Amino acid sequence: MQLRVNDVRMSLLREKTLKECVADRLAVRKTAVRKVQVLHRAVDARKKNNIVLLFHVTAEVDVPQSVSRKIICRPGVSEFAPVQPGVPELGEVPMKERPVIIGAGPAGLTAALELAKYGYRPVVLERGRNLAERVADVERFWQTGEFDPVSNVQFGMGGAGTFSDGKLTTRVNDPVMADILQAFVKAGAPREILTEHKPHVGTDKLRTMVQGLVAEIERCGGEIRCETQAVGFSVRNDRLTGLLLNDGTVLATETVILACGHSARDTYQALASKGVGMEAKAFAIGVRVEHPQALIDKAQYGDFAGHPRLGVADYALVYHTEDRKRVAYSFCMCPGGQVVAAASEEGGVVVNGMSLYQRDSGIANSALVVNVTPDDFGTDPLAGVAFQRKYERLAFTAGGRNYKAPAQSVQSFLQGTAPALRDAQLRMKEFTAQYRDISGAEKTLLSVNGSVPSYRPGVTECALEPVLPSYVADTLKQGIHYFGRRIEGFDGPSGILTGVETRTSAPLRIVRGADYQSVTHAGLYPCGEGCGYAGGIMSAALDGYHVARAIMKKYKPF
Repeated sequence: MQLRVNDVRMSLLREKTLKECVADRLAVRKTAVRKVQVLHRAVDARKKNNIVLLFHVTAEVDVPQSVSRKIICRPGVSEFAPVQPGVPELGEVPMKERPVIIGAGPAGLTAALELAKYGYRPVVLERGRNLAERVADVERFWQTGEFDPVSNVQFGMGGAGTFSDGKLTTRVNDPVMADILQAFVKAGAPREILTEHKPHVGTDKLRTMVQGLVAEIERCGGEIRCETQAVGFSVRNDRLTGLLLNDGTVLATETVILACGHSARDTYQALASKGVGMEAKAFAIGVRVEHPQALIDKAQYGDFAGHPRLGVADYALVYHTEDRKRVAYSFCMCPGGQVVAAASEEGGVVVNGMSLYQRDSGIANSALVVNVTPDDFGTDPLAGVAFQRKYERLAFTAGGRNYKAPAQSVQSFLQGTAPALRDAQLRMKEFTAQYRDISGAEKTLLSVNGSVPSYRPGVTECALEPVLPSYVADTLKQGIHYFGRRIEGFDGPSGILTGVETRTSAPLRIVRGADYQSVTHAGLYPCGEGCGYAGGIMSAALDGYHVARAIMKKYKPF
């Protein structure tokens, strides 16, 4: 009999195999459990003195029928029935031209893969360079401060997620997620993303995955054109008829998936000039905070910090002001990672976080951001873009107008004193040097360039309040004090802040209807994070999948 068994608990205090834990959960002999396959794995660290690994599994169990009836009655136990992938419903309307996808990020690539698999031969336009050239361009920027507006952390093959933590988590509960993860594994992602509660690939393995997705799209008949930007939109009778490209040519098409990413500000402007329906939306801005990873591990896992089955610890923190108007929260937390320069325009400083698959830099970083709404920056659809740009330029000036970022210690930010960056650097190194994990191995403090702050091309020691709205700075101070009560040392002397973080999500939404098309322009399908319909790699990929399926439901393969 094959069962699905949820909530199988494995304590780190006792050495038991997963089969033994499943047998305990079902109250049967260990020999009765023939085969176990993990469906889901999570860590329950609520009790620091007894951290537990929590599994959902399938298990082949050999027991008498009388016993099997009792087992099935247990909470969280059921007969296992594999879910078969659904076959898409294909439409009958002929396509006059090939469908076009603007943007080769997670939304665009997933949409392209789905269309290509079923014979629609999509054309993907990516404004940035191919992956190898892009990686070299970004590394040069980080080393020298030589910025390239065409090829950077925001623009190029793979989208902004290519230089990120590679987190594949989402709060969206959709059965399609499993199919998307399977496609990612086929493209080169590690298999554990299928089972981990917080799947992570890291920017290094994410690049391999992107190359695999591109190869599969092309194998299935799709086409990807790098350094090709849609700079204008041809419209007739409120219907899209073609795209004006940056080489001066016009690409005829009546079906465009707009997956441009949240930093394509010139694309927003071009759409607005054509009267495409869009609206301002809330987002968040703030800073990046860095701590010794050992501090976070100790706070989250206690004496189990460093246990080989746990890996590095993360956190998710939220603080509400008394009037409930403002929220300070951690965002895109990167254990064992680094802070990166993520500008997409000349004359602006933008920070973000990323980590490699091993998450072994010794530094924990996260965005600490505060919500901002159209009440703060105006209801014009492009007002949020102007708001972001204002603070990015202030940070650029404060940093020295050379893409160095302003930075200061957490404590000096809280106390309004001199930045004291050097003191925080020393305290971070001292903390890390003193801490040893339970295996006896010293926790070393390493970033890509061997220093903190880890932001490259470097930082300028200065106060961060002048490069933030006053209400954001005030809320961050309240939030950091509160977070210090949740994680010991969070507001302590080893923390470092770097600014500014402005690209948490799109500052506008391009409005679409139930058919996924623009409410004002037929044939235009707003999609993904850049159009206001996702917030991360997985939700963007999911949106790309559903937009592609909506097109397939209407049209015949090309």
